[in-house]
Amino acid sequence: MKVVSKLHQCPVCEKVFPTNYRLIRHNITHTGEKPFHCSECLKSFIHKSSLKEHEKIHTGEKPYQCSVCQRNFRKKSSLNKHEKIHTGEKPYQCSVCQKDFRNKYSLKQHESVHTGEKPYQCSSCLKDFRDKCSLNKHLRIHTEEKPYQCSVCLRDFRDKSSLNKHERIHTGLKPHQCSVCQKDFLLKYSLKQHQRIHTGEKPYQCSVCLKDFTDKSSLNRHHRIHIGHKPYQCSVCLKDFSGKTSLNNHERIHTVKKQYQCPECLKNFLKKSSLYEHQRVHEGEKLYHCSVCLKDFINKSSLKQHERIHTGEKPYQCLLCYKDFRRKDYLNSHVKRHIGKKPYQCAVCAKLFTEKGSLVKHMRYHTGEKPFQCSVCQKDFSENGHLTSHMRLHTGEKPFKCSVCAKRFSEKSSLVKHLKIHTGKIHECLECHKIFSSNSLLVQHMTLHEEDKPYKCSVCQESFSTEESLEEHFKIHTRETPYKCSECQESFSTEESLEEHFKIHIRETPYKCSVCQESFSTEESLEEHFKIHTRETPYKCSECQESFSTEESLEEHLKIHARETPYKCSECQESFSTEESLEEHFKIHTRETPYKCSVCQESFSVEESLEEHLKIHTRETPYKCSECQEGFSRKANLLLHKKIHEGKKTYTCSWCSQSFSQKLEFENHLKDHNTEQPYQCSRCLENFSHETDLVNHMITHM
Repeated sequence: MKVVSKLHQCPVCEKVFPTNYRLIRHNITHTGEKPFHCSECLKSFIHKSSLKEHEKIHTGEKPYQCSVCQRNFRKKSSLNKHEKIHTGEKPYQCSVCQKDFRNKYSLKQHESVHTGEKPYQCSSCLKDFRDKCSLNKHLRIHTEEKPYQCSVCLRDFRDKSSLNKHERIHTGLKPHQCSVCQKDFLLKYSLKQHQRIHTGEKPYQCSVCLKDFTDKSSLNRHHRIHIGHKPYQCSVCLKDFSGKTSLNNHERIHTVKKQYQCPECLKNFLKKSSLYEHQRVHEGEKLYHCSVCLKDFINKSSLKQHERIHTGEKPYQCLLCYKDFRRKDYLNSHVKRHIGKKPYQCAVCAKLFTEKGSLVKHMRYHTGEKPFQCSVCQKDFSENGHLTSHMRLHTGEKPFKCSVCAKRFSEKSSLVKHLKIHTGKIHECLECHKIFSSNSLLVQHMTLHEEDKPYKCSVCQESFSTEESLEEHFKIHTRETPYKCSECQESFSTEESLEEHFKIHIRETPYKCSVCQESFSTEESLEEHFKIHTRETPYKCSECQESFSTEESLEEHLKIHARETPYKCSECQESFSTEESLEEHFKIHTRETPYKCSVCQESFSVEESLEEHLKIHTRETPYKCSECQEGFSRKANLLLHKKIHEGKKTYTCSWCSQSFSQKLEFENHLKDHNTEQPYQCSRCLENFSHETDLVNHMITHM
């Protein structure tokens, strides 16, 4: 065995070399000296051989060629490594995971994955790397050095591998083929990603909703849904997007010429197919028909969305609260509620909106613009939905059907009102509009929304899911009315109230009552009104069993049981359940009596008092006692009368100890103990002690 002389040992790292020449070459690595310089780019090298290898980059010299694919290489070692691709030879194996590699360097680099070792650190950003080659590539990000240039398009690259991948675009070379479908790919990573389609492998999982993905980039894009991150912005209209592809597709709207123009409305389109689809709007052509309700649609996508109403299918789910939606745009609007983003602001009243469409619709209240016109009577409307409702007057279409009696309605709100006749009362959730058969089920359901209502009104304690909803609600208490009707200038506290009111202006009233000649916009409204004449009372109070002809009357009545009295009189502090009741009451303090009897000229502060009074002249007694059949003009008098049959005498005279069942009788009795006669006839000025005596006297003048 040949013994190596100790004279050829490095004094710094104690490494031993067979010759003095090699030791001298090695010593330069410790001194940092680089005596050989490239005349083209002035880069320095430790060894002359390294400089010669480097100069081939500038000359383009590649003397070593692969005999299989004719690819050229600058170094023989690079050719040897490459040839192993064709032979499939991988002589180096990882002792941990048994993965095979073509060269020792790749194995060593791979082993650091298991050990976690990253010995090379960037001096600029302190990022760690497993190998020196990765560090050198990374350093070019800070130095902005791009030494590799494409000979075709002169594009510069930081590393050779990026250049090689790029050059395949020009050559069309796709060296990586799928063994299943024989599809070719430019990059090995693209092939690996593609093969997961065949294997079904999805190794990347979302930590929020546990959804799986085939590649990391898809997971990153998906994760932006949860955090609401949209890093890509359109430079023209400033709209934000979560993915670059979505931004690129959007930018075509601004950059690509819309060469196809509609001859009717002069609107331009990118595609000819889009123009053809649009022209069906003008022609009224609806090629797609719903097999369930026979409704027609202009395009297939609208039909598909509509069919989900019948099937109940809701394929789009919110990954934060798991609520399902029929349409993707509904889901997108809903997600914005979670992240609280409202990028669109009204320039007039500064109100914020989550959708641009909502802002456009809102602006029409300020501008009075009505872009939607009825093709039959040429009436204009501010919203397409209003036009759709109006068109049903001309077509007679009634798309909403009662599941109990099969009666059809032109509007959903009319169907909901009608259903209460069958069920007694509709218990509807105001948050999600789900309908329940009983109040107990509704109360149980409402607990699901309680966690989403952190904003509470300081006046009436009602809770809301958003701060904006609370602000809208608070205008009821402050009596602020910022929303003005463009037709009649009437103001409202909320936008919803204005929209409800606006229906008065946009709808004709072709349905006339045969009794009182009052007109209505829909047949359903006329039917509701007619119950007043027929005295039909299908709406029953669950508390006291009293019945009402309209739902509105029942809702007003229910406030009595709920003891909800948010409106307080500033004069006497008495509280009322509705603003109208407070206004009527206030006439007592102002002594305003605008309602005058046409028979005896007596005036009243409220209309109800006049109506009750008129029954005296007409001798109408619609309220009958079930015990003795005696009739009364007022319901309150009937309730007082019933106490006679019940034998209750709650009022006792302190003068003579006589008891009475009715307060009026008791008060009339008290007047017998004095000579006061407060009731005077307006015709002959005769005075009476009791109101009933005055009423009987008034009949003599008729």
